[in-house]
Amino acid sequence: MSARRFPGFSAAAPQGQPPPGLASDRFWSWLPSQCAICKAWPTRPLCETCIAAFAQPVHRCRSCALQLSAPVDLCGACLRRAPPWQNALTAVSYQWPWTEVVAQFKYRSQPGWAHSLASLMHSAPGVDDALAQAQWLLPMPLSPQRLAERGFNQSLLLARQLSPLKTRFDLLLRIRDTPAQRTLPRSERLSNLQDAFAVDPLQAATLRGQRVMLVDDVMTTGASLHMAALALQAAGVLEITTVVFARTEEGAHDGQRP
Repeated sequence: MSARRFPGFSAAAPQGQPPPGLASDRFWSWLPSQCAICKAWPTRPLCETCIAAFAQPVHRCRSCALQLSAPVDLCGACLRRAPPWQNALTAVSYQWPWTEVVAQFKYRSQPGWAHSLASLMHSAPGVDDALAQAQWLLPMPLSPQRLAERGFNQSLLLARQLSPLKTRFDLLLRIRDTPAQRTLPRSERLSNLQDAFAVDPLQAATLRGQRVMLVDDVMTTGASLHMAALALQAAGVLEITTVVFARTEEGAHDGQRP
């Protein structure tokens, strides 16, 4: 392939370095791709133009990550009743084009999206500091049944991209399979997850007094993260920060493209 045919793309490996191995993220970032949003080619799976257009940071509630129009730290709901974690961070709102990207990642067996989505999460305000302070990153666990259906845990893939050395998938467990949250009305989501999460009792000492980051792909009502955080609090975790790729905004429904 001639680099002259594709302005802005060099087909050669970085100067002085051999081509990276097939299993590395560096190898795939070195190859040309098509932007999933605007279809520009050759570029990265998410081009800089689309990131600038659709992933700009906005002011959000410190506790639940909902977008706020007023210059305050907390939304009214979190002032009335704080969630069982200290901070909530997100990269984007769960709306087009991110609903489509998440669907490709989560439901269409495309785990390679983890690298691009985690890069946006890493760039979100507050995430760098939260990563530095956390002793452990805990991905939201899937039940064995759901894991077998999907073939991978999307939250684990995101956590490993954020900090592979701090990620532990064996501490927080999903001990009860439940109907998918997206099939239930908001009023039933918390009760659906009652006793669904637990900390491995043989590993509880690892979490006692620690600061952890709870990682998921999307926060809708926050019910799943809420119940997982309660299990972590019961195990003696000192501080919890939730980090998600996308947050469903108040009043949003399916998040589809208008």
